[in-house]
Amino acid sequence: MRAAASVLGLVIVVAIIWFVVKSQFSSQGPMGGRPPMETIDVVGVKNDLLAVAQAERLYLASHGSYASLEVLQQEGSLAFSGAQRRGYIYTAEVEGGQHFKITATPADPAKAGWPALAVDETMQIAQQ
Repeated sequence: MRAAASVLGLVIVVAIIWFVVKSQFSSQGPMGGRPPMETIDVVGVKNDLLAVAQAERLYLASHGSYASLEVLQQEGSLAFSGAQRRGYIYTAEVEGGQHFKITATPADPAKAGWPALAVDETMQIAQQ
């Protein structure tokens, strides 16, 4: 009797694991059914935006105002160079040194339907 209960418990655990794994890899998975390459690139762009926002915060702490992407690159505050990366163009809007908004917009024609993303001084990433 104990062996049958153990086998039944094992079957239930395996069924639960199978269901969870299947739901994670189905087309309606956690990223809304996006293709894997899009998911990877969008996560990379979000990480880039957070890195730029952190560089802006550090620049504010040492200079008293926010800076353009060019200034951050010249100072070596950014891990990547250029305004284009992963098929996205990065632009910065600095308002009087008190506010900033970094926007990443798809530039590659193959990424036409991909989301445009932005981050500001609150460090929150939003889809445009």
